[in-house]
Amino acid sequence: MLSPGSTIGILGGGQLGRMLGVAAARLGYRVHIYAPDAESVAADVAAAHSRAAWDDEPRLAAFAAACDVVTLEFENVPVDTVRFLSGHVAVRPGAAALEIAQDRLAEKRFVARLGGHPAPFAAVPDRAALDTALAEIGVPAILKTVRMGYDGKGQARLATAADADAAWDAIGRHAAVLEGFVSFAHEFSVILVRGIDGEVRFWDSPVNVHANGILASSSLPPPRDVLDQQEEARALMAAIAAELDYVGVLTGEFFATDDGPIFNEMAPRVHNSGHWTIEGAVTSQFENHIRALAGLPLGSTETTVLPVTMRNLIGVAIENVPELLADDAAHVHHYGKADVRDGRKLGHVTWVGVGAGTTPA
Repeated sequence: MLSPGSTIGILGGGQLGRMLGVAAARLGYRVHIYAPDAESVAADVAAAHSRAAWDDEPRLAAFAAACDVVTLEFENVPVDTVRFLSGHVAVRPGAAALEIAQDRLAEKRFVARLGGHPAPFAAVPDRAALDTALAEIGVPAILKTVRMGYDGKGQARLATAADADAAWDAIGRHAAVLEGFVSFAHEFSVILVRGIDGEVRFWDSPVNVHANGILASSSLPPPRDVLDQQEEARALMAAIAAELDYVGVLTGEFFATDDGPIFNEMAPRVHNSGHWTIEGAVTSQFENHIRALAGLPLGSTETTVLPVTMRNLIGVAIENVPELLADDAAHVHHYGKADVRDGRKLGHVTWVGVGAGTTPA
C-alpha cells in the first residue's frame, strides 16, 4: 500500500493526467508528470514535471527514481518507454495492455481469442491487400491505421470499392485494418477498475454520441437494449483485464446491435466517457485509478442520481463557459489549454440529477 506523501508518476501531460493529479492530491499523494510536450496542463497541478523525450533513458531513470509507482494517461506512450521504466519502478498498467491497445489488428485478434465479437475485419498491410480485404469484407467499410489514430484520426470511409485509392492515400499509406460497417442502435462504454488483488468493479455504462469521430456526449441511464447487453460486455472486459493482470481503470467501447455487443476498441486508461463519474458516481474513475495503483481499497462505483449527462467542450465551444457557469446545475471543467482549435477537447460539463442545460456545448 502506497503511503501518503508518496509520488505517483504519470506518463503524459494532458487533461486526463490533470484530473488524475487532482484525485491523487485528494488522497495525499504527490504527482510527477513526464511528457515531451511544451504544453502540459497536467503539470499545472503537479508537484514535479519532467519535460523530456520518450527515449531519453537517463531522464527516464531519474524520473523512475523520483516515483513510487508510475501510470499513464494516454495509450500512445511508446511501449519501449514503459518496458524501460518497468525495470526501475512499478508501472500500472504495464506494457502488455499498452502493446495490444496500440495495435488495432492485435487488439481485435486478442479480443476474438477471449470470446469477444469485434466488427468483421481484415489486415491491410499494403495497397494490394486492400482490394483483397474489400472482396472479403465488402462495403461500406472503414479503413483504420493499425497504429496511432484517435478521435477520428487515421481513418477513412469507403462507400464503394472505387474509394480504395483515395482511402489509402487519406491514411498516409500506412498498414491498416479494414472494418465492415456495423448496424447498431447505440454506442456505449464499459468502464471498470481492477485492483492489485484482482477485485473488479464497474461503473454504469453510458451511451456515447460522437460527432466527426470525436466523443460529443455521454449520458445515463442507458436504454433497455444497452442494459440487456451490458453484462456480456462486462464479462468480456473482465476477461481482458484478468488476462493482462491489469491494474487500474480499463475502458471498452461497444456497439449495441441485434446480434449482441460488438467490441470496438479498448483504452488502457481513464476515459473521456467516464468524466461523468466525477460528479455522478460515489467514486470517480480518476480516484479509483489512483486507489488501484496505490493498493488502496476500491471505492464504490455506484451512480449517485439519474439522469447524468456529460458534454465535451470542443474547439470554440469553450467560449460558452461563462454561460454554462450561470447554470446552477452545470459542473464545468476547463482544462486550461491555451490553443483553441477545431476538434480539440478543451473542457467538459456535466449535469447530474437534472436534464442537460440548453447552452450549446
